[in-house]
Amino acid sequence: MTTTARQTVGIEKAVRPDWRQSYSRRLSVTDLIVIAVAVGATQVLWFGFSVNDRVVTESLNSLALSYTVVSVVLTVCWVGLLGIYGSRSDRIIGTGTTEYRLIVDASLRLFGVFAIIAFLFRIEFSRGYFILALPIGVLSLLLARWLWRKWLNNRRARGEYSARVLLVGSEISVLHTAKELARLPSAGYFVVGACIPSGLVADHLPGTDIPVAGSVDRVSSAIDATGADTIVITSSDELSPERIRELSWSLEPGRQHLVVAPSLTDIGGPRIHTRPVAGLPLIHVETPRYEGFKRYQKRIFDVVASFALLLLLSPVLVAIAVIIRLSSPGAVLFRQERVGLDGQLFSMLKFRSMVTDAESLMQEISSEDRDKGNAVLFKMKNDPRVTPVGRILRKFSLDELPQLFNVLRGDMSLIGPRPPLQREVDLYESHVHRRFLMKPGITGLWQVSGRSDLSWEDSVRLDLYYVENWSMVGDLVILVKTARAVFASSGAY
Repeated sequence: MTTTARQTVGIEKAVRPDWRQSYSRRLSVTDLIVIAVAVGATQVLWFGFSVNDRVVTESLNSLALSYTVVSVVLTVCWVGLLGIYGSRSDRIIGTGTTEYRLIVDASLRLFGVFAIIAFLFRIEFSRGYFILALPIGVLSLLLARWLWRKWLNNRRARGEYSARVLLVGSEISVLHTAKELARLPSAGYFVVGACIPSGLVADHLPGTDIPVAGSVDRVSSAIDATGADTIVITSSDELSPERIRELSWSLEPGRQHLVVAPSLTDIGGPRIHTRPVAGLPLIHVETPRYEGFKRYQKRIFDVVASFALLLLLSPVLVAIAVIIRLSSPGAVLFRQERVGLDGQLFSMLKFRSMVTDAESLMQEISSEDRDKGNAVLFKMKNDPRVTPVGRILRKFSLDELPQLFNVLRGDMSLIGPRPPLQREVDLYESHVHRRFLMKPGITGLWQVSGRSDLSWEDSVRLDLYYVENWSMVGDLVILVKTARAVFASSGAY
C-alpha cells in the first residue's frame, strides 16, 4: 500500500464515527431520562405534588433535606453506577443476559448503600419511597435496554454497529469461525476479510463472500485494506507467539482489538474460566455434571410447576378432550414410545392430532417430499394424516399438554432435549447420544429456536448445547421464550 493510500485510510478512520462511543452515549442519555422519570414518578405517587416533604437527620442537628434533592442525588448516583459497572460496554450489549444482570446488580447495590447510610446517620427516609423506586426504576431500565437491543440487532443484521472483523488463521478454522459468527449477527461481529496461509488476494473464502485480504504474514496491511477494528486469531499454528505479541503491540489502543478464538464451540460462559499462568492465558473448561443438588433442584421445579400447570389448565385440557372426541373417531390421547434418560424407553402422551391409522399411513407418504427432509427426522408441513382440529392444536402446541403428566411421573422434564423415537436413535452418530444425559423436555432450545423449521444438524447442536450448559436460570429463560414461540406459532406443524 502506498503512503498516500495509508494516509487516506488514516483519515477515514479519524472521521468515521465510533459506533461503540455513539451507542454508549445513547444508552447514557436513555438511562438518565428513564431513571429521572421513574424516580420522579415515584416521588409524585408517594408524596403527591408537594415539595415540602422533608428528611430529618437526628444526629446532624435535625438537618432537613427536600425529597426532591434526594431524588436528584439518587438519579445521578444510579446513572453513574450503571456506567461504573460497565452495563454500557460494547462487550456485553446486544446479546446474552450479562447486560440485564449488571443493571439489576448495580441497582440493588446502590439501594443497599443508601440503606446503610440511612442506618449509620439515622436518616429517616420514607421506606415506601425507596420500596417503590427500586422496582419501578429497574423494570423501566430493563424495558428501555430491551428496546435498544431490538434496534441494535436490526442494525447488526445489516452489518452496522458491529466490530469489523479480520479473521487470521488456517483456512479450515477461518471458515468455521466465519460460519459461527454469521449464525449470530446480534453478537456484533461482522467479518470483512480473512488472512490465510495461501494469501490469494482478491480471492474469496470457499462458499462465502468474504474476501481474502492477504497471507497471515501481512496482517497489518490487511487491516488497512479492510478497515478492520478487530482481529480474531482462529488458529495459532500459522503464527508464532512472538508474532502474535508483536501484532497486539501494533494495534491502536482503544480502537483496535485482538481476540483469540480457541477451538471450542457451544460452550456456555459459566463453564469457561481464564486464568493467567506463567504468562499463558489458560482457558479452563469445567466438565458438565448432572448429579447431586442440581438434579434434585430440577426435579423439584418440574414437580411443582407441572402440578400447578395441570391445576391451572384443567379446564383447557377437558375442553380439548371433548373437542377431539366429537370431531373425529378414535382415542383422545395418543401414546408413543420415546427414548428418555439414559436411553430408557417410556410412553409419551399427546392429544391425538392425527387420524387413527396414522402410523400405518406413514409408509405411504414417507417417500414424498419433506420439509427440511433428512435421513433422521420425518417432518412434513402439510402432513395429510393431521386432522383439522389437530392442525390447530399443533399450531399452538396444545397437543403437547398431556406431557405434563409425563413430567409429574418423572419420565420427562419441563425443559430438556427433544424426545426422539427409537428409529431416530438407531441412526444417531455416537456423539448425539450425549442428549440422553438429561431427561427429554416438553420444550427446550429447539422449541424456542425454530421448532420444526430447524434442520437436523441445528436440532442436534441446540440439544447438545443445552445438555452441556444446563442451568436453572437458563430453564427460566427458555420458559419465557416458549410462551412467545407458541403464540407466534412459527415452525409448528
